[in-house]
Amino acid sequence: MDRVLRVVVVDDSAYVRKVVREILSRSPFVEVVGTARDGREALDLVEQLEPDVVTCDLIMPELDGVGFVREQMQRRPVPIIIMSVAKETAEAALTALDLGAIDFVQKPTALASEKIFEVSTELIEKVKAAGHIALSQIPTSLPEPAAVVSRPVISGTHAVDLVVIGISTGGPQALKRLIPQLPKDFPAPVVMVMHMPVGYTEMYAAKLNEQSQLEVREAAEGDELKPGLVLLAQAGRHLTLRRDISGKVVTHLDARPFESLHRPSVDVLFKSAAEVYGKRVLGVVMTGMGSDGKQGAAWIKSQGGLIFTEAESSCVVYGMPSVVMEAGLSDKSIALDGMARAILEVV
Repeated sequence: MDRVLRVVVVDDSAYVRKVVREILSRSPFVEVVGTARDGREALDLVEQLEPDVVTCDLIMPELDGVGFVREQMQRRPVPIIIMSVAKETAEAALTALDLGAIDFVQKPTALASEKIFEVSTELIEKVKAAGHIALSQIPTSLPEPAAVVSRPVISGTHAVDLVVIGISTGGPQALKRLIPQLPKDFPAPVVMVMHMPVGYTEMYAAKLNEQSQLEVREAAEGDELKPGLVLLAQAGRHLTLRRDISGKVVTHLDARPFESLHRPSVDVLFKSAAEVYGKRVLGVVMTGMGSDGKQGAAWIKSQGGLIFTEAESSCVVYGMPSVVMEAGLSDKSIALDGMARAILEVV
């Protein structure tokens, strides 16, 4: 960190505003410069203070979180982190992400207890990551779907029978750009891990399915992997692959391993894919903070598989792809708009 990040906290609860200020003050690299009770007040405060990051509730009087994100992105893009309770606001949170919010932190349901302090580390790290995002990288609105990419005619045997994708910050917007470009005759299954709070993945997969020619759904126990099926790991449970007694590859959901920083984990999925498919796996590591995916990419490479990473030019946060690149594990670095075609060339 080369500077102190200036943050505005937006929440209609005075208690939450107080606690979030206290949490963020634990980092010497973050300073809360103002708080607002609703979106209307927040718009004026952001214009006045020009903060580096905003944290924002969704359910507020006057102007709610979705309205604030929409209006603020039209005025001046700023990194916004949504703080919400998933069961009550999942659809609104996904809409806020479409409008330009870059990440979210799930509030504990018991706000009037010490439980809200359990998100301290996550919130601080996400604020620090958000504060170093180039404003040009913030997707201020969901782009029109790109044209579906045609399958290239390639002679000889195909190299890949499975595509696994790992993604985090900026992922909801990026996958809505990538997956709809894949044609309906896509000849391999796609399995994805995206770091999302519990309560979001089923709805997100359903919305992505509406925009795609492929079938997209949240993974369930025992799903059979088939060409043209896209499975999104369920938040809160690791997703692994295994062969059943008939030889079919099916999904398995589990809380273990407990020591993983993320659940689901990209590393866990990638390792499982390499064990089942050997060299016929393509791992794709895309925008996101942290290093989840590095160990998994090493497993895929050790079996002779391929690794693609998203290029820095299109990443909201060039964290996960950069650690894979720096480890010498990436076969190709590709900007988001070229990723679908690159995948089709090897599948």
